[in-house]
Amino acid sequence: MTTKLRKIFIFADMHTRIGQGYDVHALKEGLPMWLGGIRIDSPVGFVAHSDGDVAIHALCDAFLGALALGDIGHLFPDTSDEFLGIDSKILLRRVCDLVTEKGWSIANVDITIALQAPKLAPHISGMRQCLAAVMGVDTDCVSIKATTTEKLGFVGRGQGCEVWAVCLLEKD
Repeated sequence: MTTKLRKIFIFADMHTRIGQGYDVHALKEGLPMWLGGIRIDSPVGFVAHSDGDVAIHALCDAFLGALALGDIGHLFPDTSDEFLGIDSKILLRRVCDLVTEKGWSIANVDITIALQAPKLAPHISGMRQCLAAVMGVDTDCVSIKATTTEKLGFVGRGQGCEVWAVCLLEKD
């Protein structure tokens, strides 16, 4: 067997899955801003059926994608009163329970948040710690990066926020 073929078989035996998630929410004055599981002082917050934590929603979609279980809207529909105003950390915990029930564990997550304002650098450590605690992983398994869009598009105009999340799961 060639070295290249051997590497392919070894990789196939590793039992890993990658999931990717994306979410976007509009911003509106007078609403609370929940992001990465923490409350951020801001004159604007996210328009949503739940608390609007766009980072957690993208992360949930990444996990659900890795498990081939659809998306957050399928599991927690925004037409259900059960989820009206719900703390998104509860949704994340439920999704993490699904990860465990299916025989997987979380290796790491990587989240990128695009938001023009407020500046998120002072909050990243708190978000990492909060999400790690909810997921039951070490903080060093959680990466969060924040960026602006240099005033371009709806994010740059302060109309909304975009988040991309990627997860790596390992078979237990």
